[in-house]
Amino acid sequence: MIQASKLIPQGKGLAPVLVKRATTIELDWDVRQKSRFAATDSAGRELGIFLPRGTLVRGGDVLVAEDGSMVRVIAAPQPVQVITHCTQHGTPFDLTRAAYHLGNRHVPIELQPGHLKIEPDHVLADMLRAMHLIVNEQNLPFEPEGGAYAAGHGGGHHHHGGHDHSHDHSHAAANTTAPGPGRTVSIPVVAQGHVHGPHCNHDH
Repeated sequence: MIQASKLIPQGKGLAPVLVKRATTIELDWDVRQKSRFAATDSAGRELGIFLPRGTLVRGGDVLVAEDGSMVRVIAAPQPVQVITHCTQHGTPFDLTRAAYHLGNRHVPIELQPGHLKIEPDHVLADMLRAMHLIVNEQNLPFEPEGGAYAAGHGGGHHHHGGHDHSHDHSHAAANTTAPGPGRTVSIPVVAQGHVHGPHCNHDH
């Protein structure tokens, strides 16, 4: 077994010809979020991958083996649920609401401009359809967000003395005037007047 303990994110800095010559391994998300796993590359070599704990391996990353050879990672297609907004009755903002509710449940989500992807979950699918979103099962590569605890996320993004956030508080205080006596402020949070068409795929 050949050991690989170095990862070059997206092969950055490598000559394209070297990346093109590299063998490949196709891995699903369950394996790519592990820091230690075994795999067989496209040349039939048995590899033992030992990466720093918390490392997420992405499609397009390049692993460097102990013999200096390189292995390009391919994100394997896997069952996912693709979430899109209803173009007839909804708006793209519906996807923002969906991401918020899924994030509250700590669900791994792949965020794209026009859709979200999650691992199959019929309970979540029902919740999303009740929010007027369209959920379809597909077989696609899955690249969820790394999250706040992913390796390297916090590197150098700490707010030190030079950045003052105090102005945020003063603006907030200036804009939060209480309503006068007898006045109520209502904030609509549900879509009004939603009528389902025959092709919504909302299942209700």
